[in-house]
Amino acid sequence: MSTRSPTNPPRNSLLLPSVLVILVGVIAALTYQSILKPPPPKLCGSPGGPPITAPRIKLRDGRHLAYKEHGVPREKARRKVIFIHGSHSCRHDAVYATRLSPGLMEELSMYLVSFDRPGYGESDPDPNRTPKSLALDVEELADQLHLGEKFYLIGYSMGGQATWGCLKYIPHRLAGATLVAPVVNYWWKSLPLNVSTQGYSLQPKRDQWAVRVAHYAPWLIHWWNTQRWFPGSSVANRDGASFSQPDRDIVLKLGSSRKPHLAEVRPQGLHESINRDMIVGFGSWEFDPIELENPFLNNQRGSVHLWHGDDDMLVPVIPQRYIAEKLPWIHYHEIPGSGHFFHYNGGVVDDIVKTLFKTDTEN
Repeated sequence: MSTRSPTNPPRNSLLLPSVLVILVGVIAALTYQSILKPPPPKLCGSPGGPPITAPRIKLRDGRHLAYKEHGVPREKARRKVIFIHGSHSCRHDAVYATRLSPGLMEELSMYLVSFDRPGYGESDPDPNRTPKSLALDVEELADQLHLGEKFYLIGYSMGGQATWGCLKYIPHRLAGATLVAPVVNYWWKSLPLNVSTQGYSLQPKRDQWAVRVAHYAPWLIHWWNTQRWFPGSSVANRDGASFSQPDRDIVLKLGSSRKPHLAEVRPQGLHESINRDMIVGFGSWEFDPIELENPFLNNQRGSVHLWHGDDDMLVPVIPQRYIAEKLPWIHYHEIPGSGHFFHYNGGVVDDIVKTLFKTDTEN
């Protein structure tokens, strides 16, 4: 009786799955390179890039940070403030200097420096940006400008990334801090699911999707915000259709005077400015702001404030109320009938700045 040896499958049948995998990989790589991969930023001062017009400091990693000074000369000022702008803004949008009542900066002996966050204006991009790196940028700016051992901080909207980072990593450098309408990361682990879901659901649908993409598929966010098949992020696309009525009223009233330097906001491109804001803001953080401790314990002067409008459609108020409840050392100020741009209303900037300085005037 003869035995039959097992037949080996044809070599082609073994190679076919590997060929398919390689083919799919090549197609995916080409697709990423041609469609999904963002173009390189147009670095300021590089051949064909935007010119350098602002004073800049050189940071620890070789990047440059552009800044603008306001108010009393820093050598004479008693109070020194660093302002951190939000998305789709730059160093020129220093409303906590430009919208103060005339003479108030001198009366308060106040100096304020605003700076272009990485990738905005004339500051070099930082593809490795995190809340911690932003805090270190702020500290290095303060040191190179000789602002002293302590300084005040005001962070607006997406500037909250850096402000929370400073409260975490350099609290010993702060004389006080104010968060104005800070963007909330719906994936902070201490934010209850029902609270994050409520806040998330109050956003326009297009922004819900954009936030989700930034968190789960950051490599896709450039394509998402530039394609024309469906609407991407309202901020990335400069679309105010989803603003609350109070914000629409402010935009209508102020017109182009609200952002007179619009062309200088993102000359280096969309990705390392607004897209990077989203990737960092809604990504995985190395700390949870809701677990922070009061930086002004043990009779230290200073305070932390959080201001928010209750009709903010860009950053819904519900998570802020929870944060204020869990962190009672934060002084919470909710402005009724106001949206994301409430600090453009008359007298609001004066109130926010005076409140920030109130602790040192009482001591």
